[in-house]
Amino acid sequence: MRRLVYSIATTLDGFIAGPDGGDPTGPDGFWPIHEDYLAHLMATYPETLPVHARQALSVTAEGTHFDTVLEGRRTYEIGLAAGLTDAYPHLRHLVFSRTLTESPDPAVELIAGDPVETVRALKRQDGKDIWLMGGAELASSLYAEIDALILKVGPLTIGDGIPLFSRKAAFDPRTWRLGDHTVLGSGAMFLTYTRAATD
Repeated sequence: MRRLVYSIATTLDGFIAGPDGGDPTGPDGFWPIHEDYLAHLMATYPETLPVHARQALSVTAEGTHFDTVLEGRRTYEIGLAAGLTDAYPHLRHLVFSRTLTESPDPAVELIAGDPVETVRALKRQDGKDIWLMGGAELASSLYAEIDALILKVGPLTIGDGIPLFSRKAAFDPRTWRLGDHTVLGSGAMFLTYTRAATD
């Protein structure tokens, strides 16, 4: 069965974006993109690079982890503001929104229904794993469905911002098993966790 994998960049203090919710890697962002961080993404998770980065870096690899990407409306709108109607044309792209009534791109599927039901249906289909890229509210609604975490931990703290899971998440302690880790010279870490069998 396919897994739902929440793969997200986070600060040491657990934030995925600043208080304004903007792109932390954008022109006004705070996220340090070191050469070794980018090289590791290109080599290990090339499918998670958005189309403009793939073109600029001449990345053509399909990737071996994901064939589907899920995101919430607010996260999707960051790409729209940058002129990208589909930042991941190399993946099946689903956007969860109750307010968008028409997709800005024919390849982007708008889902107004229950994210949990949608993910359970996706898991039953054949294919690679499903990448949950954000945001925090969608991750919170799918909290119980997440099978693995890939935390791209940057060597910085920001003090306040949008956490891994929104404050709307229910209190539901879960344990995770560290399956893989990569520590880069720049101080960034890639930590891969799978949900413990007891959960």
